[in-house]
Amino acid sequence: MEGVRVRLGFGEVESDGEGPVAVEDRVEAGVGGSGATTDEELGALWCGATEVFVDQSRRGSLKVVHQHGPCSHINQDQASAPTMTQILSHDQSRVASIQRRLGSKKARNRTRGSRATLQANPFRQDGKFYVTVGLGTPKKDLSLILDTCSSLTWTQCEPCTKCFYQREPIFNPSESKSYRNITCNAPQCSQLTSATRVSTDCSSATCTYGIQHRGDIEGDSSSVGSLGYEELTITPSDIFPNFIFGCGRNNQGPFYSAAGLLGLSRDPLSAVSQTASKYGTYFSYCLPTPTGTGSLTFGKGGTTSKNIKFTPSPVNPKAPSFYFVDLIGIKVGGRRLPVSESVFKTSGTIIDTGTVITRLPSAAYAALRTSFLESTKGSGFRNGEFSFLDTCYDYNMFDAVKIPTISFLFGGNIEVPVSEVGILYFHNLAKVCLAFAGNTDASDVSILGSLHQETLDVVYDIKGEQIGFGTGGCS
Repeated sequence: MEGVRVRLGFGEVESDGEGPVAVEDRVEAGVGGSGATTDEELGALWCGATEVFVDQSRRGSLKVVHQHGPCSHINQDQASAPTMTQILSHDQSRVASIQRRLGSKKARNRTRGSRATLQANPFRQDGKFYVTVGLGTPKKDLSLILDTCSSLTWTQCEPCTKCFYQREPIFNPSESKSYRNITCNAPQCSQLTSATRVSTDCSSATCTYGIQHRGDIEGDSSSVGSLGYEELTITPSDIFPNFIFGCGRNNQGPFYSAAGLLGLSRDPLSAVSQTASKYGTYFSYCLPTPTGTGSLTFGKGGTTSKNIKFTPSPVNPKAPSFYFVDLIGIKVGGRRLPVSESVFKTSGTIIDTGTVITRLPSAAYAALRTSFLESTKGSGFRNGEFSFLDTCYDYNMFDAVKIPTISFLFGGNIEVPVSEVGILYFHNLAKVCLAFAGNTDASDVSILGSLHQETLDVVYDIKGEQIGFGTGGCS
């Protein structure tokens, strides 16, 4: 059975499968390392200046940064970062919201086990990634979280009735020469309901938007404000006038120093659709590990992987703005799990940058868990569960452990390996969990989370209704 040997002290990973596996920093960071290096020193070591490569004719690229890694400029105060409990609670809240939107009657926030607040490790696997764009005239730089399941791009604005903390100054539209409110009778205002699934408020002349991601536990997030036109700067040569965005004046949620969201869905109001006049309906990204940097590229040609393979991504009438992928199977240790393709097709699968932990049909997860447990006998001591992660280990007595490889199988005869350091979710050596979870109901949509997209080039060909994957996209 194919596997990888993870050396827990210094993040070294050795392959027992085909080909070598590169040294990875996540494990060292995830278990706390030696504690002798400061965040600033780690940032200087891992996060040197990253060039943004731009094809001046057809595409623009932005650097993608993990929100709580050493490369992040917006959250260097690690004391304010989320705990492991909060990360998983927020994650389940988001999943429940997505599944209810797709018609699930049983989707709920499941946080089994301890509710104790554990202190998270220095570089959190919380799955939040951001890019910095320019807004207004003169341009103000704002760090926005990537979100493939959101349509409207929004940021906090002054004057603010209720705003969460953000690292950069809050955007003030009165200081921009290019800002204009959108009126209630404008056609763009009528598009809001499909983009946000909240009825438009036209009690005043200005079009008012509202976005809400509701869960049953802590972690609800929302933004309410005015819909406006503004100048969006992707690169110095790629500036988009009359970009439609939300100017939020009543906002809440766990955004941890970011200024708002960059909506990347299929919707006509998304950033992808609004920049299509230059780039086309085509974009790609590589989500980095917490200690690396990646990229978001609008237009073709933004990948480093030499062999991108595509799987169908048809529009689903139930959620036309979401990106569905044709997941049909899973391999553990090089062997395909005995799970029928119909199990995956019953629920369907979406890809999401905002969900951390991949959710699978309960039958598929049960088979994966069983195979993983059989492959890891003698590798660590079982240590119960944490929140909805039900397969955890205590590795305190081990210098290295062997775990099986895991890969996803998609329609089109595509196999996409999970990064070896994305198989496990690290808190510390005493709490290391299998980084997958099962859905409550067979009809609940499966979600390919950000943890299992890291280091992959992920390519969205919206017009062609296909999504591509390539390995080795970033670190």
